[in-house]
Amino acid sequence: MAHDIGMIVLTRKLVSGLLLALFPCLVWAVELPDFTELVIANSPAVVNISTVKQVERRSSRPRSRNDELDEFFRRFFPPGGGRSPDGGRGPSIRPMSLGSGFIISSDGYLLTNNHVVQGADEILVRFSDRREMIAELIGSDPRSDLALLKVDAQDLPTVELGRSKNLKVGEWVLAIGSPFGFDYSVTAGIVSAKGRSLPTEFQENYVPYIQTDVAINPGNSGGPLFNLDGKVVGINSQIYSNSGGFMGVSFAIPIDIAMEVVDQLRSSGRVSRGWLGVGIGQVTRDLAESFGLDRPHGALVSQVMDESPAELGGIQVEDIITKFNGQSIDLSSELPHYVGRARAGSEAELQILRDGEEITLTLKIGEAPERESRQVSARETDQDEPSRLGLNVENLDEDGRQRLNISGGVRVLEATGAAAQAGFRRGDVITRLNHKTVTDLESFLEIAEALPSGPTPVLIIRGRTPTFLALRVPE
Repeated sequence: MAHDIGMIVLTRKLVSGLLLALFPCLVWAVELPDFTELVIANSPAVVNISTVKQVERRSSRPRSRNDELDEFFRRFFPPGGGRSPDGGRGPSIRPMSLGSGFIISSDGYLLTNNHVVQGADEILVRFSDRREMIAELIGSDPRSDLALLKVDAQDLPTVELGRSKNLKVGEWVLAIGSPFGFDYSVTAGIVSAKGRSLPTEFQENYVPYIQTDVAINPGNSGGPLFNLDGKVVGINSQIYSNSGGFMGVSFAIPIDIAMEVVDQLRSSGRVSRGWLGVGIGQVTRDLAESFGLDRPHGALVSQVMDESPAELGGIQVEDIITKFNGQSIDLSSELPHYVGRARAGSEAELQILRDGEEITLTLKIGEAPERESRQVSARETDQDEPSRLGLNVENLDEDGRQRLNISGGVRVLEATGAAAQAGFRRGDVITRLNHKTVTDLESFLEIAEALPSGPTPVLIIRGRTPTFLALRVPE
């Protein structure tokens, strides 16, 4: 009998092992989380946000690429709702965007993305019980893409806030929002990475984004990202896509960062951030070799602004910042996160590498100024043929120097060979080559002629952004 029982147990184990080997999905099916209770508990605190803006209606206009978008809006907003009394010739109200948001306090404060409400004349909030209310914009912060709204209501359902710093890569997360206007759609996935940097046109990457594979589409913007405890850990903000739709990569603003912004918006309607006044770039493998580093790390200073905290504190171009207030800087994108969260007027200790030596500087943090978008145009002339570096350059005229606020430099007309491989583009302005200042075409050619083979750092200005490229000089 004992022998028979042993054979039965052994047979069951063999069958179970065979099933698991052939059908591993059975294991996953058991381990997949159940989101139903989380959705039921939190959906009432998630809202749909639409905005409208008064625009001048014309009697006729040519068809444009916006027609498909207009057709999309007409599905959710009746065409007669915004018609002006004069039959369509005067000002009308046109829907601008559809997004999501969530209630953070029972007295009517809501959080969403700045790009959802930017430029709106009226913000309409629709709740899960189909009530609609006009919201007041308390304040917005384009740098973090956050906006704080307020509706005139009490005893509203709210979400519970978690701590994004406690998130782990691989952890399950869930989004509730209104993709393409479909209210209260639920999607789930995992945290793919943390601390992702998505720089703006001014290389201002103040937000260490949470990367997920949760399906996020237009209309999800501003909606909450929950962990399995039902707590908000992020605000869905951006997707990485070539088509405009979800392609497996989406980004959320950490709730810890968002609530720091909210506190300032509630108290003053604006956000103050720490500022050094430097332009920085990533230390690549070739740049690390050219600076004599054992490995790539730190933030390479490519620009020091006049009268900035960095200049007053002694930071120089080609310094490599490796620590900020004791926090190690492995990637250059980490530095703005630390600096932005520092209080303006406070002292900060920076550890830098300069000419192979480690130096500690103490300086006072400034306040980040407002930015304006500017561009620089290119113009042609002079060098007859590319140099041994694969660069054909010209002298930078006085007008170009004034626009860039520099005293010298040469502009790239053509990049071939080693220069093309290093990433040089037509229009780049070279200001330093192999740690030496380039004042004009003559100095550039003189420095280039004496360059040894191997990687050498080149400081360029692209648009208005200084950055370093590692140019591997051929033998």
